[in-house]
Amino acid sequence: MYTVIRHYTGPANLADELKARSKDIETLISGVPGFINYYLIKTGNGAVTVTVCDDRAGCDESTKRAASFIRENLKNLEIPAPQIITGELAFKTSSKTSV
Repeated sequence: MYTVIRHYTGPANLADELKARSKDIETLISGVPGFINYYLIKTGNGAVTVTVCDDRAGCDESTKRAASFIRENLKNLEIPAPQIITGELAFKTSSKTSV
């Protein structure tokens, strides 16, 4: 599995704006080949997203789709390009509860 983390700084309401469009994001990102999980984290100065896919190609595609989505749907916000961290998922654990 492969992971991409995108750290967006800028508008404090960015995570709220993305959450308000969660159904659109779900449709967009779940269509990525090899998609496994997506997380949106609200931070004090923007948002962080985490995408997990079967391989790097899926994560690269998710980043392209995320950039396009933000350009097309959040034109009113000034959002600098995110800091992007990618890598192979080395370990995971989870509980049966969800958010």
